[in-house]
Amino acid sequence: METNTNTITQLQNSSSSIAGRRRDLKRFSPCLDELFSRFVQYREQPVAPQSGKLAWLAGALVLLVLATASFNAHAQLPDSGMVIDPDRTAVLITDPQNDFLSPDGVAWGVVGNSVTENNTVENIENLMKAAKAAEMPLFISPHYYYPTDHGWQFEGALERLMHNIGMFDRKGALSLDGFDGSGADWLARYRPLINDGKTIISNPHKVYGPETNDLVLQLRKRGIDKVILGGMSANLCTESHMRELMEQGFEVAVVSDATAAAQVAEGDGYQAALVNFRFIANTVWNTEQATQAIRSSK
Repeated sequence: METNTNTITQLQNSSSSIAGRRRDLKRFSPCLDELFSRFVQYREQPVAPQSGKLAWLAGALVLLVLATASFNAHAQLPDSGMVIDPDRTAVLITDPQNDFLSPDGVAWGVVGNSVTENNTVENIENLMKAAKAAEMPLFISPHYYYPTDHGWQFEGALERLMHNIGMFDRKGALSLDGFDGSGADWLARYRPLINDGKTIISNPHKVYGPETNDLVLQLRKRGIDKVILGGMSANLCTESHMRELMEQGFEVAVVSDATAAAQVAEGDGYQAALVNFRFIANTVWNTEQATQAIRSSK
């Protein structure tokens, strides 16, 4: 008698967890939705411990639990993965520059917490070092603004902000006057890795994506069609590069802790990017996974 009473209580408790998935069950199967309706109806009526209705309720609950589990399994996003072919793979870093990654940079006030929490500076460095150790091509897609760029007649929200605070500003396209140590320069610890004469530095992108620079051409000319992507900032340039490279037929693995983003009243750019990385990229790795995959590819 006690066992049957406990069973009734367990049925009531377990079935409540399924109630929130009514809409999913209805999409999954109208028959399951009808079963759920009857289950709820019978569940709310008194059930004698020795009644055959108890067995029916238990059987119905098992079916509903299995159906819900099946729905959850189908709803999971697949991980396509990315197998590194050393001859066809490159590491790409967007905007590894002082204005994003240095406490003295003009954007540090909004990105600093995210950079610190993710250990972004060190993780980007570890990615670049792993590429160099494996003799894997390292590409940099930088962000520069010249005085003539401040003549634009219209701008998006972040473009206007970047121009207003002088982010990534340089004296001119052909001038390095004042560049050394400026917000547009590489973070100092990255300079030996980037300025080694082997790293491929594309033309600057001007908004967020590589549509306005020669990155894709440089990748194609070297037979690269797989990219391990990190850099700044997650929901802007990094995400935009991921999107365009996917559209151009590249495989892309995003390194989720080798990036960061602004956290402002309107939202957390890093969390927004994580959703889109997962939805769009071939795979999402952390730095440890990425560097291990690079080392194993040698």
